[in-house]
Amino acid sequence: MRMLARNRFILLLAVGLVLAVLSFSLQHLQLMPLGPMAEEVSRGKSRKRVNPVVHTDAPELDPITEAYNYCNLPNQTEHTWEGHSLADYKLLSVHVMIRHGDRYPLYSIPQTKRPAIDCVLSANRKPSHPLLSSFISHMAQGGRGHWDASLGSLPRVPSHSSCDLGELTQTGIVQHLKNGEILHQAYIKRHNLLSTDWLPKQVWVESTGKSRTLQSGLALLFGFLPNFPWSRLTVRQQWSTLFCGSSCDCPARNRYLDLEQKRQYRQRISDTELERTYIAMATALGVATRTLRAANPIDSLLCHLCHGLPFPCANPNSNSHPMNPNTQGACLTLGHFAVIRRQQRDDKRERQEVGFYRRYAVLAAYPYLNRTAQRMEAAAKRKRKATEEPVFSLASAHDVTLAPLLSALGLEGAAFPRFAARLVFELWKSPEMKEGKGNKGGGGVENAFVRVLYNGQDLTFDTEFCREHDRHASHPLCPLGNFLHFVRRDMFSIVNATSYQEACHQTVL
Repeated sequence: MRMLARNRFILLLAVGLVLAVLSFSLQHLQLMPLGPMAEEVSRGKSRKRVNPVVHTDAPELDPITEAYNYCNLPNQTEHTWEGHSLADYKLLSVHVMIRHGDRYPLYSIPQTKRPAIDCVLSANRKPSHPLLSSFISHMAQGGRGHWDASLGSLPRVPSHSSCDLGELTQTGIVQHLKNGEILHQAYIKRHNLLSTDWLPKQVWVESTGKSRTLQSGLALLFGFLPNFPWSRLTVRQQWSTLFCGSSCDCPARNRYLDLEQKRQYRQRISDTELERTYIAMATALGVATRTLRAANPIDSLLCHLCHGLPFPCANPNSNSHPMNPNTQGACLTLGHFAVIRRQQRDDKRERQEVGFYRRYAVLAAYPYLNRTAQRMEAAAKRKRKATEEPVFSLASAHDVTLAPLLSALGLEGAAFPRFAARLVFELWKSPEMKEGKGNKGGGGVENAFVRVLYNGQDLTFDTEFCREHDRHASHPLCPLGNFLHFVRRDMFSIVNATSYQEACHQTVL
């Protein structure tokens, strides 16, 4: 009897020990999160939503690391969220704005040699891409396409063995071939957004009149639709970098820009560390400080950094400035570069606090946003497959186009547009739901939803128009009606107006 009791006690003790270990493990075990593709496969059709990573304020990067991110070297692996959706949701259209890829500097630094970069494309030179050879061949057939205005006279690929000022580099082409490939996987492979026999009006491509934007747009399009038929393509020209079309007349916008530029000037001249740095750089090169400032040295220094080139030195064959005849061979340094980049970051903070730029951005971005909103609304109301309106639209632009667009959307915390940055608007249609539920826009768009992605990251719920949307109580996606209402009225509240025309023609003190 005693033996039986002792055995029971030992058994209970062993069971208690096992339960204690399990309890401890369940409390402290950390599960490995699934990546975008793994999560989607595991959930299958029953998945509720592929949620992007929650965005929190990351630790502030040092100026050099930020600069390398700006370079956007194409050898880096990206985990992107384009094309991820709820089960049974249909992708109706995609609208993309890009910044051109890596380019040669627009300015040269006085008394230094220009960086030696070859702009002739070669699949045998790094960085390269599996599509590069076929892209070069396909661009040679571009005469079969339809070109708006002066675009037809621009080169379709960069072609100088010694790059011209502002010319797109091979790195810039590869960046956008990679972007196009990402979008191809997201929208063609995963969602069949365009069939192989897509119609001309279903693909809309527009560019400014600069070769670097045209070539960037063509590179992305080729990655998105490899060997696309030239006969179906029309490339349209935007005469303004703001892509404002026929709505460019806006006196108040120009006034806000003028106020912002004056603020920038005051901020720069009050920065004593920056001023000392410019004086030191000018002295090292033997030029006047005002001459160096006018040459915008950060543009050229970024090129050196992105291409792994030594920072420039004073040209030994040039005549030094009389103020310092012993500077031949002196070089600019990473320390000089870091100070200028730090000043740019400080300027961004002050810009957000003062608010002139945000007001400028709202008026600058409205025409493009309004056109995108109109296309989305038309697609949401359409009952048949699109034939007359763009299913995929691409705007190839500049940093001065993309930066105000981000600000107008309320994404002022987003990084400044790097080389080959991309901003994507996705339009989704849900299975039929009750009219008006969770969508304040109404008017036939009740079951349509929008996503906004920047460089592959879902920032929809960081935008001004969807920041307050309760995705748990109503719907986990952002209603298209929110976006329409924002573009047509809400975005003008910052300038105390209710429409674009009213805002553009009010007095700015």
